[in-house]
Amino acid sequence: MSLISEGAELNKQGLGNQAFAEPSLVGPSLASVGDYIALLKPRVMSLVVFTALVGLSVAPGSLHPVTAFTALLCIAVGAGASGALNMWFDADIDAKMTRTARRPVPSGRVQPGEALAFGLTLSGFSVVILGVLVNVLSAALLAFTIFFYAVVYTMWLKRSTPQNIVIGGAAGAFPPMIGWAAVTGSMSLEPIVLFAIIFFWTPPHFWALALYKTEDYARAGIPMLPVVAGDSATRLQILLYTLVVVPIGIAPWPLGYASALYGFVSVVTGAIMVLLAVQVYRERRPAERAARNLFAFSILYLFLLFAVLMIDRGWGGLIARIAA
Repeated sequence: MSLISEGAELNKQGLGNQAFAEPSLVGPSLASVGDYIALLKPRVMSLVVFTALVGLSVAPGSLHPVTAFTALLCIAVGAGASGALNMWFDADIDAKMTRTARRPVPSGRVQPGEALAFGLTLSGFSVVILGVLVNVLSAALLAFTIFFYAVVYTMWLKRSTPQNIVIGGAAGAFPPMIGWAAVTGSMSLEPIVLFAIIFFWTPPHFWALALYKTEDYARAGIPMLPVVAGDSATRLQILLYTLVVVPIGIAPWPLGYASALYGFVSVVTGAIMVLLAVQVYRERRPAERAARNLFAFSILYLFLLFAVLMIDRGWGGLIARIAA
């Protein structure tokens, strides 16, 4: 559910034969509690919960604190379920990449069937509880997000197109909409703007990572943009997407959703994003240092936008709801 990258000439039948035939993936489970936590991709989950919290806190209306906690817990569990399903399906390519080889499934500590059952159980639990205790719209959005990440992105886009990150980025952009729907039971322009910020932020963020992990992706047969189109084309796309996401990141201010404080932060951090993207674009040797700088700052950029928006617009309302 968040965010994302990878794919190639492997079909599912070939994947199954390889993943289940390798010695490291058969035999008794050696899983610990920590391995099952790792299946949830806790770092990705934390970003999902945070952006969902922003959507929940800026939404108009009221929500009982217990209901709000339930909504966030279900969103977190749904995000973790997506991560587990992703690790189940991607065990073969994870085993070929230094960045992912020690994950629980490719390392043999968790069996593929266990990861699959874990992910499906958490998926069903999170969607049903959210639908019963919060509302149907938020549960439907969560179900679609899990499906989109686990099936559309992981099983199809990741291995078939260098646009995997662009289209697949939608999975990581839905949480603010789910948080908003949990409060209002409806949808409007504001959560769509939050969706757009994350959606257009995802390509430059992950392509920056891919620039200095190209060999990893190539070894796994994943058609990431640097593997398929080369560094130069990737650097250009990073710059173009950055030039798109920065105005969208500023948009809540002129649209009246945020104050001048948010406007100031979004303009300053957006300018830094553009500057770093230009540095990546102008790098004519392998752009590892510039790409690392952009990748690291892009995380801070997204966090600051959403944190300031929540403090500026939603924090007071959230506190009032809890105190009520």
